[in-house]
Amino acid sequence: MSTEEGSTVHICCGREADRAVDLRGRGIDPERLVAAIRGQAPSSGGESADAEATVAVDCAPPRPVHEHVGWVRPATTIRVRTALAAAARSRGGEAPQDDELAEVREALSDLTVPSPPDVRGPRERLAGTDAAVDRIHERVAALRGRVQAGREAGRDVSDLEAELADATRELSERETERAAAREALERAERRARESRDARERRRRLEDRRANLERRARAHLVDRICGEYETAMATVPGAPADAADDPFDVDGVTAALAVARVAELRAPVVLACGRFETADTAAEWLDAPVVRV
Repeated sequence: MSTEEGSTVHICCGREADRAVDLRGRGIDPERLVAAIRGQAPSSGGESADAEATVAVDCAPPRPVHEHVGWVRPATTIRVRTALAAAARSRGGEAPQDDELAEVREALSDLTVPSPPDVRGPRERLAGTDAAVDRIHERVAALRGRVQAGREAGRDVSDLEAELADATRELSERETERAAAREALERAERRARESRDARERRRRLEDRRANLERRARAHLVDRICGEYETAMATVPGAPADAADDPFDVDGVTAALAVARVAELRAPVVLACGRFETADTAAEWLDAPVVRV
């Protein structure tokens, strides 16, 4: 059922008496309609971005399968196995991998990967202080030799001794700077290792998650594949050879077949021209339908 209030169309869809709504010719942007059903903000580049009427929808919250088959239009493309797995989930289907998959996803969400630190800067700083220490150390050694030689020759070495004292103080300062630079480099290298280790752990977890998702999807698809193939044979307007390879058919036919075997709470938005009326579509899909 739909009503109009100003430029807003209010749709109540989902109850047995209101499972089919026909909005053709009402100036409704399908993308805005789908966004309203899913409780999302529509993107700025919809198919009918200039449509004046806005939409308010009263319906049950959509299940994840709605993301795959909730809007069927000529441009529809779906990943059939992924959509079928979501359809199986909508009917309470579970997979043996679910518990482990939940643990991996939680581990990924809890994992913090620190940004890799700048190691080059501390490394260059340490190299610079090493060079300075070596240079001043050679100067100190040379001055000590000159002081020793002057004393042995009985000359006044007070100026050399003062220069040696200044060089020795500078050497001590440079050695302190080198120690600080070495500590800074060690800290940076430690953080770099931690960052690498965390990235590697994330990569392993992501690989494990992907593997578990594939196995869970395969399990769920196996459970529902027979029903999907049966539905494929009755999809209105399906190509004659659709049953030859149910996983390699046009997007509209595949989406309708998946929608038929799914448990849909929120309305399916149909803009595909495969059904004579919204009522016919709702009956075939056994789901709420809004035709646009």
